[in-house]
Amino acid sequence: MNSRVAIVTGAASGIGLAISRKLVEGSHAVALFDRQGEAVRKAAAELAFAGGRTTAFEVDVTDRTAVDAAVRAVRSEYGPVEIVVTSAGIEEFTPFTEITTEQWDRVLAVNLGGTFSCIQASVPDMIESGWGRIVTISSSSAQSGARNMAHYVASKGAVIGLTKALAAELSPKGITVNSIPPSIIDTPMAHQATAAGFFPGIEAVIPATPVRRAGTPDDVAAACAFLCSDSAGFITGQLIGVNGGLYI
Repeated sequence: MNSRVAIVTGAASGIGLAISRKLVEGSHAVALFDRQGEAVRKAAAELAFAGGRTTAFEVDVTDRTAVDAAVRAVRSEYGPVEIVVTSAGIEEFTPFTEITTEQWDRVLAVNLGGTFSCIQASVPDMIESGWGRIVTISSSSAQSGARNMAHYVASKGAVIGLTKALAAELSPKGITVNSIPPSIIDTPMAHQATAAGFFPGIEAVIPATPVRRAGTPDDVAAACAFLCSDSAGFITGQLIGVNGGLYI
């Protein structure tokens, strides 16, 4: 595998951290973006201790100026960016009739706007090199719908649409663009939803999952690492459902 320069957003924990670790294991230089400064610096230090080339960037993906500055810093430190994985996201549980304009705007700004900004800031490097891999992390809820999550579902559905649009536009330039819409994955975000009373818990979903277990961040990371590899050069515009068969 060729060594590339990668950016992973939402990299301080959960799926983003697992993806970062997997890319580091593949000999890539990985820039970890997250708005949780202390957590992302700790994550980068742990990956570096294990021998990886990593740097932490405290970045709020809704701040385009900060995103642009961080991408320039990555380029200066490691070279042109050729892999971008957009894992940063927030979820919220509110009945549709009670969603405020501020809530709607915030969820869309992080989940969709942040995805747009990080990709747009990085993609000129890929165009220039004639090679690139973009993987967005969407959600199976964008395919199935979900109660009390209209703003979240809408944002992730838009991420899927953006993925397909970019695949059509960028693939002729040697850049593949795909999305992973996970189902229930055992992450801190899922446990927070359970603690808040919005989700019945990981164990409650297992009987409905054909493989009879919950997904893990490493499951998503394995699929993502493949999509970021040279071997996945003929795969673009696709949704790779890491869901244990839940939506067969």
